Amino acid sequence: MQVVKVRNVNIALPLGLTLLYEDGIHRRSRGGDVIEYPGVVATVYEQPRERVLLSPERDANPFFHFMEGLWMLDGRNDVDSIAHYVKRMGKFSDDNTTLHGAYGHRWRNHFSCRDQLLEVINRLQTFPEDRRVVLTMWDPEADLLIDSLKAKDVPCNTHVYFKLRENNLDMTVCCRSNDIIWGAYGANAVHMSMLQEFIANAVDVEVGTYTQISDSYHAYHDVYSEMIDKIPPVDVYSFHHVYRDPYKCGEIKPYNKMVNTPDFDQWLYVNSKFLEVVFANPANPQEIRPWAATSSIPGYDIDPFFIYVAEPIAIAWEHYKLFKETGVKEDFDNAVEEAKRCIAQDWRTACVQWLERRAI
Repeated sequence: MQVVKVRNVNIALPLGLTLLYEDGIHRRSRGGDVIEYPGVVATVYEQPRERVLLSPERDANPFFHFMEGLWMLDGRNDVDSIAHYVKRMGKFSDDNTTLHGAYGHRWRNHFSCRDQLLEVINRLQTFPEDRRVVLTMWDPEADLLIDSLKAKDVPCNTHVYFKLRENNLDMTVCCRSNDIIWGAYGANAVHMSMLQEFIANAVDVEVGTYTQISDSYHAYHDVYSEMIDKIPPVDVYSFHHVYRDPYKCGEIKPYNKMVNTPDFDQWLYVNSKFLEVVFANPANPQEIRPWAATSSIPGYDIDPFFIYVAEPIAIAWEHYKLFKETGVKEDFDNAVEEAKRCIAQDWRTACVQWLERRAI
Protein backbone atom coordinates (compact mmCIF):
# COMPACT_ATOMS: atom_id res chain seq x y z
CA MET A 1 0.00 0.00 0.00
CA GLN A 2 1.19 3.49 -0.90
CA VAL A 3 0.59 6.12 1.79
CA VAL A 4 0.25 9.80 0.88
CA LYS A 5 0.48 11.67 4.17
CA VAL A 6 -0.31 15.36 3.80
CA ARG A 7 -1.52 18.36 5.74
CA ASN A 8 -4.46 18.97 3.40
CA VAL A 9 -5.86 18.59 -0.10
CA ASN A 10 -3.83 21.45 -1.59
CA ILE A 11 -0.68 19.34 -1.33
CA ALA A 12 -2.43 16.01 -1.94
CA LEU A 13 -3.48 16.86 -5.51
CA PRO A 14 -0.03 17.65 -6.98
CA LEU A 15 1.50 14.76 -5.02
CA GLY A 16 -1.15 12.42 -6.41
CA LEU A 17 -0.53 13.58 -9.96
CA THR A 18 3.19 13.00 -9.45
CA LEU A 19 2.47 9.51 -8.12
CA LEU A 20 0.47 8.61 -11.22
CA TYR A 21 3.10 10.18 -13.48
CA GLU A 22 5.86 8.05 -11.94
CA ASP A 23 4.07 4.74 -11.39
CA GLY A 24 0.69 4.85 -13.14
CA ILE A 25 -0.37 2.18 -15.62
CA HIS A 26 -2.69 2.85 -18.54
CA ARG A 27 -5.87 0.79 -18.42
CA ARG A 28 -9.26 0.67 -20.04
CA SER A 29 -12.35 1.14 -17.92
CA ARG A 30 -16.12 1.33 -18.31
CA GLY A 31 -15.93 5.13 -18.15
CA GLY A 32 -12.96 5.53 -20.50
CA ASP A 33 -9.19 5.08 -20.52
CA VAL A 34 -7.51 5.73 -17.17
CA ILE A 35 -4.05 5.89 -15.68
CA GLU A 36 -4.13 3.85 -12.46
CA TYR A 37 -1.71 3.29 -9.61
CA PRO A 38 -0.83 -0.45 -9.37
CA GLY A 39 -2.01 -0.95 -5.81
CA VAL A 40 -4.03 0.52 -2.98
CA VAL A 41 -3.35 4.13 -1.98
CA ALA A 42 -4.18 5.64 1.41
CA THR A 43 -4.28 9.42 1.66
CA VAL A 44 -3.98 10.67 5.25
CA TYR A 45 -5.09 14.24 5.92
CA GLU A 46 -3.64 15.66 9.12
CA GLN A 47 -5.82 18.80 8.91
CA PRO A 48 -9.02 17.71 7.13
CA ARG A 49 -10.84 20.94 8.01
CA GLU A 50 -8.46 22.66 5.57
CA ARG A 51 -10.67 21.27 2.84
CA VAL A 52 -10.84 24.04 0.26
CA LEU A 53 -8.78 23.42 -2.88
CA LEU A 54 -7.32 26.74 -4.05
CA SER A 55 -5.31 25.61 -7.07
CA PRO A 56 -6.04 27.97 -10.01
CA GLU A 57 -4.78 25.24 -12.37
CA ARG A 58 -7.39 22.79 -11.08
CA ASP A 59 -10.02 25.57 -10.97
CA ALA A 60 -12.38 23.56 -8.74
CA ASN A 61 -15.88 25.01 -8.37
CA PRO A 62 -16.10 25.95 -4.66
CA PHE A 63 -19.81 26.77 -4.88
CA PHE A 64 -20.57 23.22 -6.02
CA HIS A 65 -18.29 21.60 -3.46
CA PHE A 66 -19.75 23.61 -0.58
CA MET A 67 -23.41 23.21 -1.51
CA GLU A 68 -22.98 19.53 -2.28
CA GLY A 69 -21.64 19.03 1.25
CA LEU A 70 -24.82 20.57 2.72
CA TRP A 71 -26.97 18.66 0.20
CA MET A 72 -25.45 15.39 1.41
CA LEU A 73 -25.91 16.20 5.09
CA ASP A 74 -29.58 16.82 4.28
CA GLY A 75 -29.88 13.27 2.95
CA ARG A 76 -31.00 14.29 -0.53
CA ASN A 77 -30.75 12.47 -3.84
CA ASP A 78 -32.61 14.83 -6.22
CA VAL A 79 -30.69 15.70 -9.38
CA ASP A 80 -32.01 19.14 -10.31
CA SER A 81 -30.91 20.89 -7.13
CA ILE A 82 -27.28 19.82 -7.32
CA ALA A 83 -27.10 19.96 -11.14
CA HIS A 84 -27.86 23.68 -10.75
CA TYR A 85 -24.18 24.00 -9.73
CA VAL A 86 -22.64 21.49 -12.15
CA LYS A 87 -24.77 20.48 -15.13
CA ARG A 88 -22.90 17.24 -15.78
CA MET A 89 -24.29 15.81 -12.51
CA GLY A 90 -27.49 15.17 -14.45
CA LYS A 91 -25.63 12.69 -16.67
CA PHE A 92 -25.25 10.32 -13.70
CA SER A 93 -28.99 9.90 -13.16
CA ASP A 94 -30.67 6.75 -14.46
CA ASP A 95 -34.14 8.32 -14.37
CA ASN A 96 -33.33 12.04 -14.78
CA THR A 97 -34.83 12.64 -11.34
CA THR A 98 -32.64 11.06 -8.68
CA LEU A 99 -29.06 9.88 -8.15
CA HIS A 100 -29.06 6.18 -7.30
CA GLY A 101 -25.86 6.27 -5.25
CA ALA A 102 -26.15 9.70 -3.58
CA TYR A 103 -24.05 9.45 -0.43
CA GLY A 104 -26.20 11.66 1.77
CA HIS A 105 -29.34 9.70 0.87
CA ARG A 106 -27.48 6.49 1.76
CA TRP A 107 -26.43 8.05 5.07
CA ARG A 108 -29.87 9.16 6.15
CA ASN A 109 -32.73 7.62 4.18
CA HIS A 110 -31.83 4.65 1.99
CA PHE A 111 -31.64 1.76 4.46
CA SER A 112 -35.27 1.32 5.53
CA CYS A 113 -35.39 5.06 6.21
CA ARG A 114 -32.79 4.67 8.98
CA ASP A 115 -30.81 7.81 9.75
CA GLN A 116 -27.31 6.44 10.08
CA LEU A 117 -25.90 9.84 11.07
CA LEU A 118 -28.01 9.92 14.22
CA GLU A 119 -27.13 6.29 14.95
CA VAL A 120 -23.40 6.99 14.52
CA ILE A 121 -23.61 9.97 16.88
CA ASN A 122 -25.57 7.98 19.48
CA ARG A 123 -23.11 5.09 19.26
CA LEU A 124 -20.08 7.34 19.76
CA GLN A 125 -21.74 9.12 22.69
CA THR A 126 -22.79 5.85 24.33
CA PHE A 127 -19.68 3.75 23.65
CA PRO A 128 -16.70 6.09 23.19
CA GLU A 129 -14.25 3.18 22.85
CA ASP A 130 -16.32 1.35 20.25
CA ARG A 131 -14.68 0.00 17.09
CA ARG A 132 -17.97 -0.89 15.39
CA VAL A 133 -19.06 2.58 14.29
CA VAL A 134 -19.45 2.00 10.57
CA LEU A 135 -21.43 4.20 8.19
CA THR A 136 -22.55 2.23 5.14
CA MET A 137 -23.09 3.50 1.62
CA TRP A 138 -22.87 0.22 -0.30
CA ASP A 139 -26.07 -1.82 -0.55
CA PRO A 140 -25.48 -5.29 -2.07
CA GLU A 141 -29.12 -5.67 -3.05
CA ALA A 142 -29.30 -2.27 -4.74
CA ASP A 143 -25.76 -2.12 -6.15
CA LEU A 144 -24.19 -5.54 -6.65
CA LEU A 145 -27.13 -7.19 -8.41
CA ILE A 146 -27.99 -4.45 -10.88
CA ASP A 147 -26.78 -4.39 -14.47
CA SER A 148 -23.47 -2.63 -13.88
CA LEU A 149 -23.04 -1.87 -17.56
CA LYS A 150 -26.18 0.27 -17.59
CA ALA A 151 -26.11 1.82 -14.13
CA LYS A 152 -24.69 5.35 -14.16
CA ASP A 153 -24.34 5.98 -10.44
CA VAL A 154 -23.13 3.24 -8.11
CA PRO A 155 -21.41 4.45 -4.91
CA CYS A 156 -17.65 4.77 -5.30
CA ASN A 157 -17.13 5.39 -1.58
CA THR A 158 -18.61 2.39 0.20
CA HIS A 159 -18.01 2.64 3.96
CA VAL A 160 -16.85 5.13 6.58
CA TYR A 161 -15.27 4.11 9.90
CA PHE A 162 -15.29 6.42 12.92
CA LYS A 163 -13.35 6.09 16.15
CA LEU A 164 -12.65 8.34 19.12
CA ARG A 165 -9.04 8.59 20.22
CA GLU A 166 -7.64 11.16 22.68
CA ASN A 167 -10.73 13.37 22.32
CA ASN A 168 -10.34 13.37 18.52
CA LEU A 169 -12.68 11.85 15.96
CA ASP A 170 -10.64 9.92 13.38
CA MET A 171 -12.35 8.88 10.16
CA THR A 172 -11.45 6.32 7.50
CA VAL A 173 -13.29 6.30 4.17
CA CYS A 174 -13.12 3.20 1.96
CA CYS A 175 -13.42 3.81 -1.77
CA ARG A 176 -13.60 1.09 -4.41
CA SER A 177 -12.91 3.46 -7.33
CA ASN A 178 -11.34 6.88 -6.83
CA ASP A 179 -10.76 9.43 -9.58
CA ILE A 180 -8.17 11.62 -7.87
CA ILE A 181 -8.90 14.81 -9.84
CA TRP A 182 -12.68 15.05 -9.57
CA GLY A 183 -13.19 12.71 -6.61
CA ALA A 184 -10.48 12.06 -4.03
CA TYR A 185 -8.79 15.46 -4.21
CA GLY A 186 -11.87 17.35 -5.29
CA ALA A 187 -15.37 16.67 -4.02
CA ASN A 188 -14.48 13.84 -1.59
CA ALA A 189 -12.04 15.99 0.37
CA VAL A 190 -14.85 18.48 0.96
CA HIS A 191 -18.01 16.51 1.62
CA MET A 192 -16.33 13.73 3.61
CA SER A 193 -14.48 16.18 5.85
CA MET A 194 -17.72 18.14 6.34
CA LEU A 195 -19.32 14.87 7.44
CA GLN A 196 -16.42 14.27 9.84
CA GLU A 197 -16.65 17.77 11.29
CA PHE A 198 -20.41 17.53 11.71
CA ILE A 199 -20.11 14.23 13.63
CA ALA A 200 -17.21 15.57 15.74
CA ASN A 201 -19.13 18.72 16.65
CA ALA A 202 -22.21 16.67 17.54
CA VAL A 203 -20.15 14.44 19.85
CA ASP A 204 -18.28 17.49 21.21
CA VAL A 205 -14.76 16.36 20.29
CA GLU A 206 -12.06 17.69 17.99
CA VAL A 207 -11.61 16.67 14.36
CA GLY A 208 -8.82 14.09 14.05
CA THR A 209 -7.24 12.57 10.96
CA TYR A 210 -9.13 11.65 7.80
CA THR A 211 -7.83 8.67 5.85
CA GLN A 212 -9.10 7.96 2.33
CA ILE A 213 -8.37 4.40 1.21
CA SER A 214 -8.57 4.15 -2.59
CA ASP A 215 -8.66 0.62 -3.98
CA SER A 216 -8.50 1.89 -7.57
CA TYR A 217 -6.55 5.16 -7.47
CA HIS A 218 -6.74 6.68 -10.93
CA ALA A 219 -7.47 9.59 -13.23
CA TYR A 220 -9.21 9.60 -16.58
CA HIS A 221 -6.55 9.92 -19.24
CA ASP A 222 -7.92 12.95 -21.07
CA VAL A 223 -8.37 14.98 -17.87
CA TYR A 224 -5.06 13.74 -16.44
CA SER A 225 -3.13 14.72 -19.59
CA GLU A 226 -4.48 18.25 -19.41
CA MET A 227 -3.87 18.55 -15.66
CA ILE A 228 -0.32 17.18 -15.67
CA ASP A 229 0.62 19.94 -18.11
CA LYS A 230 -0.75 22.55 -15.71
CA ILE A 231 0.55 20.91 -12.51
CA PRO A 232 3.78 19.18 -13.58
CA PRO A 233 5.34 16.42 -11.46
CA VAL A 234 8.14 17.36 -9.12
CA ASP A 235 10.70 15.50 -7.05
CA VAL A 236 9.26 14.74 -3.63
CA TYR A 237 12.30 16.24 -1.88
CA SER A 238 11.85 19.62 -3.52
CA PHE A 239 8.08 19.46 -3.55
CA HIS A 240 7.33 22.00 -0.85
CA HIS A 241 9.64 24.52 -2.49
CA VAL A 242 7.54 24.40 -5.65
CA TYR A 243 3.94 24.18 -4.37
CA ARG A 244 2.74 26.56 -1.69
CA ASP A 245 0.02 25.68 0.79
CA PRO A 246 -1.99 28.84 1.67
CA TYR A 247 -3.18 27.22 4.90
CA LYS A 248 0.33 26.37 6.08
CA CYS A 249 1.56 29.80 5.05
CA GLY A 250 -1.08 31.37 7.28
CA GLU A 251 -2.75 33.22 4.43
CA ILE A 252 -6.13 31.66 5.16
CA LYS A 253 -7.82 29.71 7.94
CA PRO A 254 -10.83 27.36 7.99
CA TYR A 255 -14.07 28.53 9.57
CA ASN A 256 -13.97 28.16 13.33
CA LYS A 257 -16.74 25.59 13.80
CA MET A 258 -19.36 24.34 11.37
CA VAL A 259 -21.86 23.41 14.09
CA ASN A 260 -22.06 26.01 16.87
CA THR A 261 -25.32 24.84 18.45
CA PRO A 262 -25.30 22.02 21.04
CA ASP A 263 -28.39 20.59 19.32
CA PHE A 264 -27.23 18.87 16.12
CA ASP A 265 -30.84 17.92 15.29
CA GLN A 266 -31.62 21.61 15.16
CA TRP A 267 -28.66 22.24 12.87
CA LEU A 268 -29.88 19.55 10.47
CA TYR A 269 -33.40 21.00 10.53
CA VAL A 270 -32.18 24.51 9.75
CA ASN A 271 -29.92 23.15 7.03
CA SER A 272 -32.94 21.47 5.45
CA LYS A 273 -35.01 24.68 5.58
CA PHE A 274 -32.13 26.71 4.18
CA LEU A 275 -31.68 24.36 1.23
CA GLU A 276 -35.42 24.32 0.55
CA VAL A 277 -35.36 28.07 0.01
CA VAL A 278 -32.11 28.08 -1.99
CA PHE A 279 -33.11 25.25 -4.33
CA ALA A 280 -36.57 26.74 -4.85
CA ASN A 281 -35.10 30.00 -6.16
CA PRO A 282 -32.63 29.32 -8.97
CA ALA A 283 -31.15 32.56 -10.33
CA ASN A 284 -33.39 34.45 -7.89
CA PRO A 285 -31.05 35.77 -5.18
CA GLN A 286 -33.44 38.38 -3.80
CA GLU A 287 -35.72 35.58 -2.61
CA ILE A 288 -32.95 33.82 -0.73
CA ARG A 289 -31.77 36.62 1.54
CA PRO A 290 -34.88 36.69 3.77
CA TRP A 291 -34.91 32.88 4.09
CA ALA A 292 -34.43 32.86 7.86
CA ALA A 293 -37.48 35.05 8.44
CA THR A 294 -39.77 33.27 6.02
CA SER A 295 -38.85 29.60 6.13
CA SER A 296 -40.95 28.53 9.14
CA ILE A 297 -38.28 27.91 11.76
CA PRO A 298 -40.13 29.09 14.89
CA GLY A 299 -38.22 28.51 18.09
CA TYR A 300 -35.02 27.52 16.29
CA ASP A 301 -31.80 29.45 16.73
CA ILE A 302 -30.07 29.74 13.39
CA ASP A 303 -26.40 28.77 13.54
CA PRO A 304 -24.08 31.65 12.48
CA PHE A 305 -22.61 29.23 9.94
CA PHE A 306 -25.74 29.56 7.83
CA ILE A 307 -26.05 33.34 8.10
CA TYR A 308 -22.40 34.27 7.58
CA VAL A 309 -20.98 31.41 5.50
CA ALA A 310 -23.67 29.43 3.68
CA GLU A 311 -26.01 32.29 2.79
CA PRO A 312 -23.40 34.53 1.07
CA ILE A 313 -22.08 31.57 -0.92
CA ALA A 314 -25.57 30.56 -2.06
CA ILE A 315 -26.60 34.10 -2.99
CA ALA A 316 -23.32 34.79 -4.80
CA TRP A 317 -23.91 31.76 -7.00
CA GLU A 318 -27.39 32.92 -7.98
CA HIS A 319 -26.03 36.33 -8.96
CA TYR A 320 -23.41 34.57 -11.07
CA LYS A 321 -26.11 32.45 -12.73
CA LEU A 322 -28.00 35.67 -13.51
CA PHE A 323 -24.85 37.06 -15.08
CA LYS A 324 -24.51 33.94 -17.23
CA GLU A 325 -28.08 34.44 -18.43
CA THR A 326 -28.05 38.23 -18.91
CA GLY A 327 -24.41 39.16 -19.48
CA VAL A 328 -25.04 42.19 -17.27
CA LYS A 329 -21.83 43.19 -15.46
CA GLU A 330 -23.76 44.37 -12.40
CA ASP A 331 -24.90 40.79 -11.79
CA PHE A 332 -21.29 39.63 -11.87
CA ASP A 333 -20.20 42.43 -9.52
CA ASN A 334 -23.01 41.49 -7.14
CA ALA A 335 -21.79 37.89 -7.16
CA VAL A 336 -18.29 38.98 -6.14
CA GLU A 337 -19.60 41.31 -3.43
CA GLU A 338 -21.82 38.59 -1.97
CA ALA A 339 -18.93 36.13 -1.95
CA LYS A 340 -16.86 38.68 -0.05
CA ARG A 341 -19.50 38.69 2.71
CA CYS A 342 -18.60 35.10 3.59
CA ILE A 343 -16.64 35.17 6.87
CA ALA A 344 -14.93 31.81 6.26
CA GLN A 345 -11.56 32.92 4.88
CA ASP A 346 -10.91 29.82 2.81
CA TRP A 347 -14.33 29.61 1.19
CA ARG A 348 -14.38 33.37 0.60
CA THR A 349 -10.98 33.29 -1.07
CA ALA A 350 -11.87 30.32 -3.26
CA CYS A 351 -15.23 31.76 -4.34
CA VAL A 352 -13.88 35.21 -5.14
CA GLN A 353 -10.88 33.85 -7.04
CA TRP A 354 -13.06 31.42 -9.00
CA LEU A 355 -15.38 34.26 -9.99
CA GLU A 356 -12.52 36.58 -10.88
CA ARG A 357 -11.13 33.98 -13.27
CA ARG A 358 -14.43 34.37 -15.10
CA ALA A 359 -14.48 38.18 -15.13
CA ILE A 360 -15.53 39.96 -18.30
